[in-house]
Amino acid sequence: MNDEKRLLKIFLSPHISEKSSISSEKFNTVVIKVPMYVTKSDVKKVVQNLFKVQVSNINTLIIKSRKLRKNGRIGYSSSWKKVYITLKKGQNLNFIGHEE
Repeated sequence: MNDEKRLLKIFLSPHISEKSSISSEKFNTVVIKVPMYVTKSDVKKVVQNLFKVQVSNINTLIIKSRKLRKNGRIGYSSSWKKVYITLKKGQNLNFIGHEE
């Protein structure tokens, strides 16, 4: 039961950028921010069970923290992970809420 609750909380938010919107139109790919502990198999299991779609490929990318300056002080942004989920042809995963 504890493992199921953990898997349901793996999607933090959709990552919306120019590159992600182009990849969603051309390659049927969805980009999502996830916690650092999530694996590819976890993502595939949750997407297929929760949204009832077939996943073709999953790629992950870790965005490293970087140095930030504000008002003469130095700080760091936090690291995060994003996941590129490629769906099979004919499958659709709608996070944003617009219809095609």
